[in-house]
Amino acid sequence: MGRKGLLVFVIVLLIIFSVSCAQPGKKPQAPEPEKEEPVITLYVAETGQVKEIALEEYLYGVVAAEMEVDWPVEALAAQAILARTFTLEKISQGGVPARGTDASTNIEEFQAYNEDKINDSVRKAVDSTRGQVVKYKGKLIKAWFFADGGGKTAASAEEGLGYTKEPTPYIQSVEDPGFKITDPENKSWQATFSIGEVQKAIQQINGSPPGSITGVEIVEKGPSGRATKIKFGDAVVSAPALRLALGNDKMRSTLLTGISLQGGNIVMQGKGYGHGVGMSQWGARALAEQGKSPQEIIKYFFKDVEIVREYR
Repeated sequence: MGRKGLLVFVIVLLIIFSVSCAQPGKKPQAPEPEKEEPVITLYVAETGQVKEIALEEYLYGVVAAEMEVDWPVEALAAQAILARTFTLEKISQGGVPARGTDASTNIEEFQAYNEDKINDSVRKAVDSTRGQVVKYKGKLIKAWFFADGGGKTAASAEEGLGYTKEPTPYIQSVEDPGFKITDPENKSWQATFSIGEVQKAIQQINGSPPGSITGVEIVEKGPSGRATKIKFGDAVVSAPALRLALGNDKMRSTLLTGISLQGGNIVMQGKGYGHGVGMSQWGARALAEQGKSPQEIIKYFFKDVEIVREYR
């Protein structure tokens, strides 16, 4: 190729290059900007007011209410990640429709909240995990947690909570290391209920009166040993539903070691405190004391999950 031919070739290449660069859609795409921290609407049950609050600030009050503030920061941080996940997942499902807000300080409507207990450890726990959430296959998980698993966590959401709305394959049964250091009342508890209390609870759950109660027995257990169905006379009732109806502070768990009819009362014995699904808070404390990170704690209790940063 001669000098003149080479010059023409170069000019043609430059024209082609400039035309292709000018075509729509051919320009390099700018990276997606990171999401910013959400500001949520919070119904304050104590005053009846609604206020706007940054999510991370809201989490200070949640972590302070949901876990003992003098526990290891790593345990508090694991709680912060789950609380953040719980909040965003719940908001994605509509928040608190009864209040028209994203969240509520009423524990029956959302999760616990107490800004009076916030301390430096709580702030550090939330700040150090800023934006971090738990996902399973790209979707926010149901971030369940409870106080103490009685030595073992529930094998499924159905076993511990009677939850069947959607699959939750990230829930698994693991040994709860917190049982060794938990409060004595979580290691062994007993509760007494009158026949009338139990009959009322069964009617509330099943929608029909149970009739006379002449005997009681556990007729079904889950893989972790938790009662899933209990028979009172001729009536069979869901154990997780019964726990809620009788009061989850009195019937502390469905991990029953005994149940009997004594005179005019139903007497239960059991261990653990809470539904047993997801993260044990006492277990989180035990793992933190063993030097585990917040992320390691969460991945101990939840199977095949990833922890990602949702916003800046």
